[in-house]
Amino acid sequence: MKIEEEIKSTVELSLAKKVILNLSFSRSIIADRFLEILKPFDLSSEQYNVLRILRGQKGKPANMSVIQERMISKNSNTTRLVDKLIVKEFVIRKICPSNKRKMEITITEKGLHILEKLDPIVIEHENNLASNLTKEELTQLNNLLEKYRN
Repeated sequence: MKIEEEIKSTVELSLAKKVILNLSFSRSIIADRFLEILKPFDLSSEQYNVLRILRGQKGKPANMSVIQERMISKNSNTTRLVDKLIVKEFVIRKICPSNKRKMEITITEKGLHILEKLDPIVIEHENNLASNLTKEELTQLNNLLEKYRN
C-alpha cells in the first residue's frame, strides 16, 4: 500500500517526504512487531541489543563506552539498560582491575540462555519481514539505505 494511503494523506507529498515517511512508518512497524517478540521475555529492544553486543564479546567484558558505541539507538541510556539487565541477572558488572574508574560488563549464562531462546524467533521474524522481496531486491534495498543514511 502506498504511504499516502497508509497515512490517509489528502495533500500531494514530495518524493523526499514520501521516502522519509516510508522509512518512519516501516521502522515503526518493524519495532512494534519486534517488541511483541520480546515482551514475553520481559526485554526491551535496547536491552536485547546490549545482550547481543555482550554475547559478541565471546566472554570478554565490555565497558560502557564500547556498549554505547555499538548500540543501534545511540541515544540509549546504557547505564540504565545495564542496571535493568543486572536486576534480571542477565549481565554482571565488575570494577576493572587495571582501572578502578572503569566498569566491565559481562553477559551471564542466564543472559546467553535467553538469547538462545530468542535466536530462532528473531530469525523467523526477520525472514518474514523480508519474504516479499527477492535476494536481489534485499541487496538493493540494503545498499540504497546505506547510501541514503550516508
